Amino acid sequence: MAGPDPVLSVNHPCYDVARHGILQAAREDRLGRRVIAFCCCRMTASRELNHRRLLGYLKYTLDQYVESDYTIVYFHYGLKSQNKPSLGWLQSAYKEFDGRYKKNLKALCVVHPTNFIKVLWDLLKPLISHKFGKKVTYFNYLSELREHFKYDQLIIPPEVLQYDEELRNLHAGRLPPPTKTPPPRPPLPTQQFGVSLRYLKDKNQGEHPPVLRYTVTYLREEGLHTKGLFRRSASVQTVSEIQRLDNQGKPVNFDDYGDICLPAVILKTFLWELPQPLLTFEAYEQILGITSVESSLRATRCRQILQSLPEHSYAVLSYLMGFLHEDLIQGLTGQQLRRETLPASGQVTCAIPAAPGPAALRRCQTLSSGFLCSHISSCLG
Repeated sequence: MAGPDPVLSVNHPCYDVARHGILQAAREDRLGRRVIAFCCCRMTASRELNHRRLLGYLKYTLDQYVESDYTIVYFHYGLKSQNKPSLGWLQSAYKEFDGRYKKNLKALCVVHPTNFIKVLWDLLKPLISHKFGKKVTYFNYLSELREHFKYDQLIIPPEVLQYDEELRNLHAGRLPPPTKTPPPRPPLPTQQFGVSLRYLKDKNQGEHPPVLRYTVTYLREEGLHTKGLFRRSASVQTVSEIQRLDNQGKPVNFDDYGDICLPAVILKTFLWELPQPLLTFEAYEQILGITSVESSLRATRCRQILQSLPEHSYAVLSYLMGFLHEDLIQGLTGQQLRRETLPASGQVTCAIPAAPGPAALRRCQTLSSGFLCSHISSCLG
């Protein structure tokens, strides 16, 4: 049995369901969409688990993320006759999740599908919209998730990991011999994604990376009044195509794609794939320590931390925060600021070491995005 959900107290109405660990909130997929995992192996027998309350807890969890794009990963292993919900429950669950939940659900990933789940899907097809049906994808093995997710950030139950290994051994007959990983290829001279800022600075005669300049320029000219500009995702194929063009030094015309949020996705993807985040791993603990500094001295302390960053990191951070502050924050109400800009600045500034847990990560995001946007003149001036 999984430990209790750390967010819920024992007095919370959903605690009796949450304590099983059926739902797990991971970080994001490769397009920045929040990932919610549903683990059937954590479901107890139907007589011990109230499925109506499970539905309520699922809605409670999704309510925290449905305003932005999100993905559900459904781990089918562990669903048995003893814990299987009825067909009527599945029908009522689909009806209860209205358009607010379905609109921003970008993918429903079914891992380890069985013949039962495929037959069940065929039975439910008449009740399910064609548009929703296109969001469902089957994954036969966990390894297939790597293309779409940051695999090491997925919360996969040990039972599922063991089953996947047994499944692979069964189908393969025996384990394949270990393969040698080929040495990494040197980056192209025009490479934009997955290389360091220092490399980009040297290749561009000290100027900001081209992908940074042309995405910000396009957003300044076309996207400033777009609601949810930094909260939307884009097609994996389209993002890969633009990355390929950028890495080859070929021009990109966003007008050809008809998606105003696409340049924002490209900008975020560029930042996520940096080997070293803008707020470096070394600065991470210092940023978290700002909370212990007297409020009147925080801007000074923040400026000290930022000035200790590598020159190329500081230059890009200053450029991006200036864009977010001058072009996006000006004229927005407090509510718009929280919904539209702070998610973007969190993506821009947050350092994401592998060791700290989600709580520390959220504190770093809140500090770095909110504080820098509010005190940009004193911190970066």
